[in-house]
Amino acid sequence: MTTRFSRPRLIDETDQRYRAHVEQMKLLRSNQRAIRPPRARDLFGGEAEAALRDWLAQQITLSERRIVEYLEHRGRQAITKYRELDAVSIPDPKIIHVFEIKASMKAASLRRAIRQLRDTQTILRMLFPRVYTAILLVDTGIPQTTEEAAAQLAEWIAKHPDRPPPAEPPPTLADVLANLPQVRLADSLAALPDDPDLVGLIRFSVDDIIALAGAENLHLNWDEEDEEEEESDAESGEATRYVYSSESDADDDDNPLAAALRKALQQ
Repeated sequence: MTTRFSRPRLIDETDQRYRAHVEQMKLLRSNQRAIRPPRARDLFGGEAEAALRDWLAQQITLSERRIVEYLEHRGRQAITKYRELDAVSIPDPKIIHVFEIKASMKAASLRRAIRQLRDTQTILRMLFPRVYTAILLVDTGIPQTTEEAAAQLAEWIAKHPDRPPPAEPPPTLADVLANLPQVRLADSLAALPDDPDLVGLIRFSVDDIIALAGAENLHLNWDEEDEEEEESDAESGEATRYVYSSESDADDDDNPLAAALRKALQQ
Protein backbone atom coordinates (compact mmCIF):
# COMPACT_ATOMS: atom_id res chain seq x y z
CA MET A 1 0.00 0.00 0.00
CA THR A 2 1.43 3.39 -1.04
CA THR A 3 2.02 5.86 1.77
CA ARG A 4 1.10 9.48 1.07
CA PHE A 5 1.70 12.61 3.11
CA SER A 6 -0.19 15.90 3.36
CA ARG A 7 -0.63 19.10 5.40
CA PRO A 8 2.90 19.41 6.79
CA ARG A 9 3.88 22.02 9.38
CA LEU A 10 7.44 22.77 10.48
CA ILE A 11 7.31 23.63 14.17
CA ASP A 12 9.45 23.83 17.30
CA GLU A 13 8.97 21.88 20.53
CA THR A 14 6.86 24.65 22.13
CA ASP A 15 4.00 24.10 19.68
CA GLN A 16 0.82 23.46 21.70
CA ARG A 17 -0.47 20.60 19.55
CA TYR A 18 2.91 18.93 19.69
CA ARG A 19 3.17 19.31 23.47
CA ALA A 20 -0.33 17.85 23.90
CA HIS A 21 0.63 14.88 21.71
CA VAL A 22 3.81 14.30 23.72
CA GLU A 23 1.85 14.22 26.98
CA GLN A 24 -0.72 11.86 25.50
CA MET A 25 1.93 9.47 24.23
CA LYS A 26 3.80 9.53 27.54
CA LEU A 27 0.61 8.52 29.30
CA LEU A 28 -0.14 5.73 26.83
CA ARG A 29 3.40 4.37 26.94
CA SER A 30 3.53 4.39 30.76
CA ASN A 31 0.51 2.06 30.76
CA GLN A 32 2.02 -0.35 28.22
CA ARG A 33 5.52 -1.34 29.26
CA ALA A 34 8.57 -0.23 31.16
CA ILE A 35 11.13 1.87 29.32
CA ARG A 36 14.52 0.19 29.05
CA PRO A 37 17.27 2.36 30.55
CA PRO A 38 19.61 3.77 27.94
CA ARG A 39 22.85 1.91 27.30
CA ALA A 40 26.26 3.61 27.23
CA ARG A 41 26.27 3.37 23.43
CA ASP A 42 22.85 5.07 23.29
CA LEU A 43 24.01 7.84 25.59
CA PHE A 44 27.13 8.38 23.49
CA GLY A 45 24.89 8.73 20.44
CA GLY A 46 22.95 11.52 22.12
CA GLU A 47 26.14 13.24 23.19
CA ALA A 48 27.58 12.94 19.68
CA GLU A 49 24.38 14.38 18.24
CA ALA A 50 24.62 17.39 20.56
CA ALA A 51 28.31 17.87 19.73
CA LEU A 52 27.67 17.79 15.99
CA ARG A 53 24.71 20.13 16.31
CA ASP A 54 27.03 22.59 18.05
CA TRP A 55 29.60 21.98 15.30
CA LEU A 56 27.00 22.83 12.67
CA ALA A 57 25.83 25.92 14.57
CA GLN A 58 29.36 27.33 14.45
CA GLN A 59 29.24 27.30 10.66
CA ILE A 60 25.59 27.80 9.69
CA THR A 61 22.44 29.17 11.29
CA LEU A 62 20.28 26.37 12.68
CA SER A 63 16.54 26.66 13.12
CA GLU A 64 14.59 25.71 16.23
CA ARG A 65 11.82 24.55 13.90
CA ARG A 66 12.99 20.97 13.49
CA ILE A 67 9.81 19.01 14.18
CA VAL A 68 7.54 18.13 11.26
CA GLU A 69 3.84 17.62 11.84
CA TYR A 70 2.04 15.94 8.93
CA LEU A 71 -0.74 13.60 7.94
CA GLU A 72 0.20 10.11 6.79
CA HIS A 73 -2.38 8.53 4.50
CA ARG A 74 -2.66 4.77 4.28
CA GLY A 75 -5.66 3.73 2.29
CA ARG A 76 -8.61 5.70 3.66
CA GLN A 77 -6.92 6.48 6.97
CA ALA A 78 -5.10 9.73 7.76
CA ILE A 79 -2.98 9.81 10.91
CA THR A 80 -1.31 12.87 12.42
CA LYS A 81 2.38 12.16 12.99
CA TYR A 82 5.45 14.01 14.13
CA ARG A 83 9.03 13.60 12.92
CA GLU A 84 11.97 15.01 14.84
CA LEU A 85 14.82 16.20 12.63
CA ASP A 86 18.34 16.18 14.06
CA ALA A 87 19.34 19.58 12.64
CA VAL A 88 17.75 22.03 10.22
CA SER A 89 18.99 25.14 8.43
CA ILE A 90 16.69 27.45 6.45
CA PRO A 91 18.94 29.93 4.62
CA ASP A 92 16.13 31.04 2.32
CA PRO A 93 12.29 30.79 2.43
CA LYS A 94 12.51 28.38 -0.51
CA ILE A 95 15.46 26.29 0.73
CA ILE A 96 15.92 23.94 3.67
CA HIS A 97 18.88 21.77 4.65
CA VAL A 98 18.12 18.68 6.76
CA PHE A 99 20.85 16.82 8.64
CA GLU A 100 20.51 13.27 9.95
CA ILE A 101 23.08 12.49 12.68
CA LYS A 102 23.79 8.80 13.09
CA ALA A 103 26.28 6.97 15.31
CA SER A 104 26.80 3.37 14.22
CA MET A 105 29.21 0.46 14.08
CA LYS A 106 27.47 -0.96 10.99
CA ALA A 107 27.70 0.54 7.52
CA ALA A 108 24.30 -0.93 6.60
CA SER A 109 22.66 1.58 8.95
CA LEU A 110 23.12 4.15 6.19
CA ARG A 111 20.32 2.51 4.21
CA ARG A 112 17.85 3.20 7.00
CA ALA A 113 19.08 6.79 7.34
CA ILE A 114 18.54 7.36 3.62
CA ARG A 115 15.01 5.95 3.75
CA GLN A 116 14.20 8.34 6.59
CA LEU A 117 15.66 11.29 4.72
CA ARG A 118 13.78 10.44 1.53
CA ASP A 119 10.44 10.40 3.37
CA THR A 120 11.37 13.63 5.15
CA GLN A 121 12.30 15.19 1.82
CA THR A 122 8.97 14.16 0.29
CA ILE A 123 7.09 15.81 3.15
CA LEU A 124 9.14 19.00 3.25
CA ARG A 125 8.92 19.54 -0.52
CA MET A 126 5.33 20.59 0.13
CA LEU A 127 6.79 23.56 2.04
CA PHE A 128 10.15 24.19 0.36
CA PRO A 129 10.93 23.84 -3.37
CA ARG A 130 14.52 22.77 -2.62
CA VAL A 131 15.20 20.27 0.18
CA TYR A 132 18.84 19.31 0.67
CA THR A 133 19.76 16.32 2.83
CA ALA A 134 22.96 15.12 4.47
CA ILE A 135 24.05 12.43 6.92
CA LEU A 136 26.65 13.10 9.62
CA LEU A 137 27.91 9.59 10.36
CA VAL A 138 29.81 8.90 13.58
CA ASP A 139 31.75 5.73 12.85
CA THR A 140 31.95 3.68 16.06
CA GLY A 141 33.60 0.63 14.53
CA ILE A 142 32.61 0.16 10.89
CA PRO A 143 35.24 -2.03 9.15
CA GLN A 144 37.15 -0.05 6.56
CA THR A 145 38.72 -3.00 4.72
CA THR A 146 37.76 -6.59 3.92
CA GLU A 147 40.55 -7.68 6.29
CA GLU A 148 39.00 -5.69 9.15
CA ALA A 149 35.58 -7.14 8.32
CA ALA A 150 36.98 -10.68 8.38
CA ALA A 151 38.69 -9.97 11.69
CA GLN A 152 35.43 -8.70 13.18
CA LEU A 153 33.65 -11.87 12.05
CA ALA A 154 36.40 -14.08 13.49
CA GLU A 155 36.24 -12.20 16.80
CA TRP A 156 32.46 -12.62 16.93
CA ILE A 157 32.73 -16.37 16.27
CA ALA A 158 35.37 -16.72 19.00
CA LYS A 159 33.11 -14.93 21.50
CA HIS A 160 30.02 -16.96 20.55
CA PRO A 161 31.13 -20.57 19.92
CA ASP A 162 27.63 -21.92 20.65
CA ARG A 163 25.81 -19.65 18.20
CA PRO A 164 25.54 -20.06 14.42
CA PRO A 165 27.89 -17.58 12.77
CA PRO A 166 26.71 -14.84 10.40
CA ALA A 167 26.62 -15.89 6.77
CA GLU A 168 29.26 -13.33 5.81
CA PRO A 169 31.46 -10.61 7.34
CA PRO A 170 29.92 -7.19 8.00
CA PRO A 171 30.05 -4.92 4.96
CA THR A 172 32.60 -2.15 4.80
CA LEU A 173 31.56 1.45 4.28
CA ALA A 174 32.85 1.23 0.69
CA ASP A 175 30.71 -1.90 0.10
CA VAL A 176 27.54 -0.11 1.17
CA LEU A 177 28.33 3.11 -0.68
CA ALA A 178 28.92 1.13 -3.88
CA ASN A 179 25.21 0.24 -3.81
CA LEU A 180 24.05 3.75 -2.89
CA PRO A 181 24.89 5.85 -5.97
CA GLN A 182 22.83 8.78 -4.65
CA VAL A 183 25.22 9.27 -1.71
CA ARG A 184 28.22 11.58 -2.07
CA LEU A 185 31.02 11.40 0.49
CA ALA A 186 32.29 14.84 1.53
CA ASP A 187 34.95 16.10 3.94
CA SER A 188 33.24 19.37 4.91
CA LEU A 189 29.95 21.25 4.75
CA ALA A 190 31.25 23.25 1.81
CA ALA A 191 31.88 20.03 -0.12
CA LEU A 192 28.33 18.68 0.24
CA PRO A 193 26.57 18.18 -3.12
CA ASP A 194 24.63 21.11 -4.54
CA ASP A 195 21.90 18.82 -5.84
CA PRO A 196 18.73 18.01 -3.82
CA ASP A 197 18.54 14.58 -5.45
CA LEU A 198 21.84 13.56 -3.86
CA VAL A 199 22.53 12.81 -0.20
CA GLY A 200 25.72 14.19 1.30
CA LEU A 201 27.71 12.12 3.77
CA ILE A 202 30.35 13.39 6.21
CA ARG A 203 32.11 10.75 8.32
CA PHE A 204 33.34 11.46 11.84
CA SER A 205 35.45 9.20 14.05
CA VAL A 206 34.98 8.74 17.79
CA ASP A 207 38.19 10.75 18.23
CA ASP A 208 36.57 13.61 16.32
CA ILE A 209 33.66 13.63 18.77
CA ILE A 210 36.06 13.50 21.73
CA ALA A 211 37.88 16.51 20.29
CA LEU A 212 34.57 18.39 20.00
CA ALA A 213 32.98 17.45 23.33
CA GLY A 214 35.79 16.24 25.61
CA ALA A 215 36.17 12.65 26.81
CA GLU A 216 34.90 13.62 30.27
CA ASN A 217 31.53 14.55 28.74
CA LEU A 218 31.04 11.32 26.81
CA HIS A 219 29.97 7.77 27.64
CA LEU A 220 32.77 5.77 26.02
CA ASN A 221 32.67 2.48 27.95
CA TRP A 222 30.66 0.27 25.61
CA ASP A 223 30.76 -3.23 27.00
CA GLU A 224 29.89 -6.53 25.35
CA GLU A 225 26.34 -6.35 26.72
CA ASP A 226 25.76 -3.23 24.61
CA GLU A 227 26.86 -5.10 21.49
CA GLU A 228 24.76 -8.13 22.37
CA GLU A 229 21.62 -6.01 22.78
CA GLU A 230 22.32 -4.22 19.53
CA GLU A 231 22.56 -7.53 17.70
CA SER A 232 19.42 -8.77 19.44
CA ASP A 233 17.48 -5.69 18.33
CA ALA A 234 18.55 -6.22 14.73
CA GLU A 235 17.70 -9.92 14.74
CA SER A 236 14.26 -9.33 16.24
CA GLY A 237 13.36 -6.88 13.49
CA GLU A 238 13.30 -3.84 15.76
CA ALA A 239 14.95 -0.61 14.68
CA THR A 240 18.55 -0.88 15.85
CA ARG A 241 19.26 1.79 18.43
CA TYR A 242 22.41 3.18 16.84
CA VAL A 243 21.45 6.76 17.41
CA TYR A 244 20.06 8.56 20.40
CA SER A 245 17.67 10.08 17.93
CA SER A 246 14.16 9.24 16.78
CA GLU A 247 14.82 5.55 16.27
CA SER A 248 14.41 3.89 19.64
CA ASP A 249 11.41 1.80 18.62
CA ALA A 250 9.81 0.76 15.36
CA ASP A 251 7.55 3.83 15.33
CA ASP A 252 9.93 6.32 16.88
CA ASP A 253 10.76 8.01 13.58
CA ASP A 254 7.41 9.76 13.88
CA ASN A 255 6.85 9.49 17.62
CA PRO A 256 7.53 12.58 19.74
CA LEU A 257 7.57 10.43 22.87
CA ALA A 258 11.04 9.25 21.87
CA ALA A 259 12.41 12.77 22.01
CA ALA A 260 10.73 13.53 25.33
CA LEU A 261 11.94 10.34 26.95
CA ARG A 262 15.46 10.76 25.64
CA LYS A 263 15.72 14.23 27.09
CA ALA A 264 14.32 13.09 30.43
CA LEU A 265 16.70 10.13 30.65
CA GLN A 266 19.68 12.21 29.59
CA GLN A 267 19.01 14.71 32.36
